[in-house]
Amino acid sequence: MMRLACCTVLLFLLRLLVGLPWFQVLPSILIFYLGSGGWKFVLIFAKTISRDLHAAGVLLKVKSNVNRHLKERNTLPKIFAETVHRHGDKTALIFEGTGEKWSFRQLDEYSNRVANLLLQRGFVEGDVVALFMENRSQYVGLWLGMAKIGVEAALINFNLRLEALVHCVTISNAKAVVFGSELTEAVCEVHSSMGKTVQMLCSGDWDPKSVPAGTESLEPLLDAAPTHLPIRPDRCFTDRLFYIYTSGTTGMPKAAIVVHSRYYRMAALVYYGFGMTSDDVLYDCLPLYHSAGNIVGVGQCLIHGMTVVINKKFSASRFWDHCAKYNCTIVQYIGEICRYLLNQPVKDIEGKHKVRMALGNGLRQSIWEEFTSRFNVPQIAEFYGATECNCSLGNFDNMTGACGFNSQILPFIYPIRLVKVDEETMELIRGPDGVCIPCGPGEPGQLVGRINQKDPLRRFDGYVNEGANSKKTANSVFKKGDTAYLSGDVLVMDQYGYMYFKDRTGDTFRWKGENVSTTEVEGTLSRLLDMKDVVVYGVEVPGAEGKAGMAAVADPERSTDLEKFGKDLEKALPPYARPVFLRFLKEVNKTGTYKFQKTDMRRDGFDPSMVSDKLYFLDPTRGRYVELHQELYSSIISGKQKL
Repeated sequence: MMRLACCTVLLFLLRLLVGLPWFQVLPSILIFYLGSGGWKFVLIFAKTISRDLHAAGVLLKVKSNVNRHLKERNTLPKIFAETVHRHGDKTALIFEGTGEKWSFRQLDEYSNRVANLLLQRGFVEGDVVALFMENRSQYVGLWLGMAKIGVEAALINFNLRLEALVHCVTISNAKAVVFGSELTEAVCEVHSSMGKTVQMLCSGDWDPKSVPAGTESLEPLLDAAPTHLPIRPDRCFTDRLFYIYTSGTTGMPKAAIVVHSRYYRMAALVYYGFGMTSDDVLYDCLPLYHSAGNIVGVGQCLIHGMTVVINKKFSASRFWDHCAKYNCTIVQYIGEICRYLLNQPVKDIEGKHKVRMALGNGLRQSIWEEFTSRFNVPQIAEFYGATECNCSLGNFDNMTGACGFNSQILPFIYPIRLVKVDEETMELIRGPDGVCIPCGPGEPGQLVGRINQKDPLRRFDGYVNEGANSKKTANSVFKKGDTAYLSGDVLVMDQYGYMYFKDRTGDTFRWKGENVSTTEVEGTLSRLLDMKDVVVYGVEVPGAEGKAGMAAVADPERSTDLEKFGKDLEKALPPYARPVFLRFLKEVNKTGTYKFQKTDMRRDGFDPSMVSDKLYFLDPTRGRYVELHQELYSSIISGKQKL
């Protein structure tokens, strides 16, 4: 901006005061602009203009559609009705577990039965019903049917048990629980804690002796329910659709509010941004209680008429078989899925699929190109986002390693940015005016998005528990007095505006005066250890400044050669990034979306008396890992042993 201001002043001086002709003024200004560093902007402009124009077109398209839906007071069920009208007998959903196919008309009729049944049972607009079952086509029909009469579904993680399960049902104020028969045991364990007023409906194989008292079988009730479209409630595009729970990696899960407009824009941005079509076939093996599986995946079916293949769960050994069987053109991934696929033996079927795009988030840069070349998937549609966030990113032009970008030509069109944070406390760093300090290229910072509650693309809907909202927002971030969403993630942006995921806030730690990115170290260690699960975190050592690195490695067969690993580590990582402690265990705890859970391991630390797994210490005098026994632990704690 300063350079442009100087050019304007120069134009005024040369033309008006000195009186030079235009053919002399314009070259002079151009020479000044380029000579003062403007050539960098010209380079950025040339490299990114097509990318930025595409993104601008996508934003305008989605915003135009959102405004139309707002004006017409549309909801997701109304949008789905348009899809049914266009595609009718086309296959909407395929459940891989049984091979059963539902057309759009069949899905519509099933969801109508659900809606009419709930109306018969006295459910009204604004009531909540908890949905607790594994992936299947009925899952989609159930919450869609609820939405048709304004009943809001609470989509509960089917891996939850006991206290966490009761917590999720309770905070949603659910009046009923629809559960899959495969989860009967989990429901029986907590039924007495749910209250007698909560209705219980079981979907799937029916055994009246095994379910909690008072439970009814869902299928006979649905078979008897009418298939006509019930009277629609007076709902609009910004009303609540359902609730999706956070992973609960740092405490009890929180129920994030998903409104109709949020569902639409999350699905539409990836559809238009990555160049999908209604003729694509999408393979969705992600849990439907999560936004990636149920919005980014299933949303392409409900909104855009795409066929979606639903699998009960991810299977690394059968992944490509399923893709070839159903002629899938798009596959979804999240977290560590791509690494698990690379860890499989090479099979002929890998080259016999029609997959042209892998859609998801969390593909590590260290294995990006290996994944595309081995499986011959030309486009990685990596995006950044969270259920509740307003600062989603998309890697629309297939830049290796990037999770998205922000325009450097017109950076204020999309009001997001990276702001500086304290690397140890992760608190926002503010300037003398009290406003957050934006990061320059190459500087790690927390991703934030300006909140505008009047704009469906910029609003923050928050959580059911309003007390949790304050931790995800901050004031005076872009300018004095504004409010912004805090992503909780540290990213780095290059000079062209491409953004790369660096770490979760709180995961990065300092050691020997340097910042250690756990994400980067995890990727390196996993590659050195033949794609094993690796979790890296910092642990406090009395008397030592910062936190020492510790890596937990899933190695049930104890196949790791520590001597070789230590030598490889010296070549791959600088001294400050090498784990001081190692912990070998049978498996690493993960969330249902394949994210590692670190909280318990941080708390365990490296005390042999507290940890039953094998522990090792990187002895600096020997330059190799040695077993960490109680005597050595005491020496480290007392400061006798050097780190």
